[in-house]
Amino acid sequence: MTDIWKPRKGSLAFRPRGRARSQVPRVRHWAESGESRLLGFAGYKAGMTHLTFIDDTDGPTNGQEVCSAVTVIEVPHLYVYGIRGYKDGRITGDRLVEDGKMLSRLGIGKQGGSKKKPATVEFNEENVSRISVLVALYPERTGIGKKHPEKMEIPVGGSGINEKIEYAQSKLGKEMGAEDIFKGGEYLDVISISTGKGWQGTRKRFGTALHRPKATKQRRASGTLGQWHPAYILYTARRAGQLGYHTRTEANKRIMKIGNDVDEVNPKGGFPHYGFVKNEYVLLKGSVPGPVKRMVRLRLGTRAPEKVQEPKLTSISVESKV
Repeated sequence: MTDIWKPRKGSLAFRPRGRARSQVPRVRHWAESGESRLLGFAGYKAGMTHLTFIDDTDGPTNGQEVCSAVTVIEVPHLYVYGIRGYKDGRITGDRLVEDGKMLSRLGIGKQGGSKKKPATVEFNEENVSRISVLVALYPERTGIGKKHPEKMEIPVGGSGINEKIEYAQSKLGKEMGAEDIFKGGEYLDVISISTGKGWQGTRKRFGTALHRPKATKQRRASGTLGQWHPAYILYTARRAGQLGYHTRTEANKRIMKIGNDVDEVNPKGGFPHYGFVKNEYVLLKGSVPGPVKRMVRLRLGTRAPEKVQEPKLTSISVESKV
């Protein structure tokens, strides 16, 4: 086999490689759904384990028991505290719950020096073309040690705008679980903030080759920063800088299981650096960006396969992960 020559592994598609603005990642694109439901959810990464299931693909192991690594996402219920309408890309209005104590806890108690009263916007086909719900995620229900609720916006799916409005209004002031939105076998996209590694050199950041041991000065530095002319360093040159703590999206993570029985997934002694799962959970096939305790946003797969079949699990490992 020939040597794999990778003089530059870094991709220009992710420039600039800066730190994310917030640990609550932004989602700029959502899938369409003809069913009345939210198009996404959110949870916290607890850790990884492995399970066995009957392979239902068209590969050579079809019908056989296979093993796969899965990521455990703890998904406490979301609280719907508002509805937001859009028309031609602009916000037409918000409709909030009437619970002033709940709004105050979410930081909506005062605005501009005066108390903000819940809006009484009436949504209809004339003033709304898109509907989203404003939800809050309460990390205090988990064991990660965080108390401040995290707010986000999730669009509503449906066959028509009236159906979306009716669905959103029926969920206002209520809590929703992952089982109300997703089902086993579906494919989700995960959006999270990757593990931060601080300031790193070109060797770790771009995978540049090491110089020979007798090379002058440095071994891990880039061989050149560019040509003589143009007489400046191009932005494409490999330079040291921030590595990690970036917003990253990974597509088509299959839901292996959604459940409430925490004894089925909690390992002996709990997950390292996380503890025990206390709420509803989702098992996603494969890995997910970010460290444990990091918030992970889930959305319906934008390029998901049409065929969806719930996997037949045979066992889930609960051995100690320490």
